Amino acid sequence: MKASHSSGTAFCSSIAKKARSSPLLLALALFLLFFSFLYGEDLRELLARRVQDASNLIVNTRSIEHEQPAAPPPGRWVAEGKTKKWQGRLPFAVNDEDEDEECDVFSGSWVRDEEGGHPLYREADCPYIPPQLTCGAWGRPDAAYQRWRWQPHDCTLPAFDAARMLEALRGRRMLFVGDSLSRGQFTSMVCLLQSAVPDAAARSFTMSPDQQHTVFAAGEYNATVEFYWAPFLLQSNSDDAVAHRISDRMVRRGSIDYHGRHWRGADVVVFSTYLWWCTGLRFRILNGLFEEAEKKTVWVSTEEAYGMAFREMLQWVRDNMDFNTTRVFFTSMSPTHGKSQDWGGAPGGNCYNETEMIEDAGYWGSDSRRSVMRVIREILDSDGADVPLTFLNITQLSLYRKDAHTSIYKKQWSPPTAAQLADPKTYADCVHWCLPGLQDTWNELLYTKLFYP
Repeated sequence: MKASHSSGTAFCSSIAKKARSSPLLLALALFLLFFSFLYGEDLRELLARRVQDASNLIVNTRSIEHEQPAAPPPGRWVAEGKTKKWQGRLPFAVNDEDEDEECDVFSGSWVRDEEGGHPLYREADCPYIPPQLTCGAWGRPDAAYQRWRWQPHDCTLPAFDAARMLEALRGRRMLFVGDSLSRGQFTSMVCLLQSAVPDAAARSFTMSPDQQHTVFAAGEYNATVEFYWAPFLLQSNSDDAVAHRISDRMVRRGSIDYHGRHWRGADVVVFSTYLWWCTGLRFRILNGLFEEAEKKTVWVSTEEAYGMAFREMLQWVRDNMDFNTTRVFFTSMSPTHGKSQDWGGAPGGNCYNETEMIEDAGYWGSDSRRSVMRVIREILDSDGADVPLTFLNITQLSLYRKDAHTSIYKKQWSPPTAAQLADPKTYADCVHWCLPGLQDTWNELLYTKLFYP
C-alpha cells in the first residue's frame, strides 16, 4: 500500500509543477491520488482477473481446435527434378497422407481360404453375370478355383464391405472403361455390391440398345456403377460393342473425347486397355477422320501406339477430373494362357482342363508383353507423374491362375463343330475369367487402394 501511495504522490506532484496555472488539471490530479488510496489493490486484482480470463479463453480455443481439426488442405503439384507430381490426400482415403506404405498389396501368393470367405458370392445369387462368364451354369465340374484368396507378403487385405463401398459412392458414379475384360471387372463389382441392396426393387440394371453403356443403380444410395465399351479408349473401327471382330484394327489419333464425353461427371473411373492392341508388332494409326474417303494412316510400333493412347487418357483426366474430389485407376493387362508349354505342359495345350494354378513365383507367360508394362511405367514416372493415378497391378497375380478361365464352360457365340467337340481345347476361351472368381480379387484390391492408397 505504501508503494502505491508514494508512486501516486510523485505522479501528481509532477503534474502539479507543470500545471500550476490550471486549476482543473490540479483537481484531476487530486482525484487520481484519492482513487489510488481507496481502490489501488482492487484495481490490480481486477486487472489480474482479466488477464487470467483472456489466458483461459486462448487455452479453451486451442482445445476446441484440437478436437475439431480443420479439413486437410487441397492437394497440389510439386516439382521433383524435371517432373511435376501431385501431392495431397486422395479422396476416399481413410489413412493419413503421410502414412508410410509398407505393404505392396500386389506382391504375395494365393492361399486356400480355409475359413470359407471365398467365393464372396454365389453364381446363382448374382443375376447380372452374362452367360459368357457363368462357368458353373455351363457345366464346369469343379469349383476349387473359387476358393482361393490373395495374401500379400507383408499385410492382409481388408474384408470387402459392400455397404461401406456403397456409402462411399452415395450420390456418386463409378465407371469402368475398356473391353470385355473391363466388363468382367465391372460385373464382379456389381455382384459384390448387390448383396448390400437385398431388395431387388431398390436396384436396377440397364443396358443401352447398342450395348455400349451399362448401368447398375442402387436407388437408396443414389449411386451408380457403370461400364462403357471402349476397347482402345480412343475412337477405333472396333467401337461396336456387338460386332467388333475386325482383324485390321485402327485407332484415330487425338480422339479421346469421342468416347470421353460420356465419361464426364464420373467420380471414380477405372480404365483398362491392353488385349486389343496385341495384333502384332505394329499398329495402324489414323490421322484424320474415319468418314474421309482417303484415309491418312501410318504404321507405328505397338508400344508407340499404346503410349499415345495412354497419354491421351491422362490428358483427358487432367482436363475433366478434380483430383481433390475424384479418383482414377488403371487396371494393368490381363494375361492369357494359350500356350501350355509356357508353364511346362505338353505342347499344343492351353487352359483347357487346367484345375491347378502355376506355382512358379517368377512365372511370366509369352502372351504377356513386358514392353507394354514398361511403356506405362515410363510415362507414369515422367510426364504422367502429375496425375494421381492408382495403378492396379493385377498382371503377376493373374498370371498364376491358368485354372480360372472360362475355357469351354460358357455360352458360345456359335455352336462348336464336330471337330471342335472332339478336341475341346480348340475352342477353349483362355482370355476371360469365370465369375465368381479371379476378378473378384481385382476388386478387393481396388477396394483396398480406394480407402488405403
